[in-house]
Amino acid sequence: MSSSESRATDIPTKDAKQALAEDGFDDCMSCRVTGSAAFVGLGVYSYYTGMSNLRKQEKAIMAGPTKYKMGSRQLGIATISATLVGMGLWRAFN
Repeated sequence: MSSSESRATDIPTKDAKQALAEDGFDDCMSCRVTGSAAFVGLGVYSYYTGMSNLRKQEKAIMAGPTKYKMGSRQLGIATISATLVGMGLWRAFN
C-alpha cells in the first residue's frame, strides 16, 4: 500500500463522528406514508384477527389447565396491536 492510500484510510475518529452527526437522513413522503400505513394496518389486522380467534377458542381456553385465561390473552393482543399502531404513528411524524 502506498503512503497516499494509507493516509486516505486513516480518518481521525473525531472527524468521522462529526461527519456522522452532520449527516441527516430524511425519507421521502411516499416512504413515510407507506411505512406508517403498513404498521397501522398490521396493528388493526392483528387486533381484529386475534380477538376473533380468542372468541372462537374461548371454551377451549377456559377449560384448559393454563393460568393465562381470556383477560391476559386479550391484554396481550391489545398491547401488541397498540404497539404496532404506535410505531405507525411514530413513523408518520418522525
